[in-house]
Amino acid sequence: MRTAHQFAMLNSHIKAESIEATEYPDLSQKYNVYGVPKSVINEDVQFEGAVPEAVFVKNLMKAVQ
Repeated sequence: MRTAHQFAMLNSHIKAESIEATEYPDLSQKYNVYGVPKSVINEDVQFEGAVPEAVFVKNLMKAVQ
């Protein structure tokens, strides 16, 4: 989530939120959270695990195209 928040601080078109999966079981179920961290970008691209910044950017670009 640190990477998502860094991008959000640099670009006003990006919004990042961190949600504790155990505190919001309805969201965890909606997004099929089985591992953390889980990133969801524009409801279209989802991935689990701590990924390198380059992988995060690749997924971000995939979501906006």
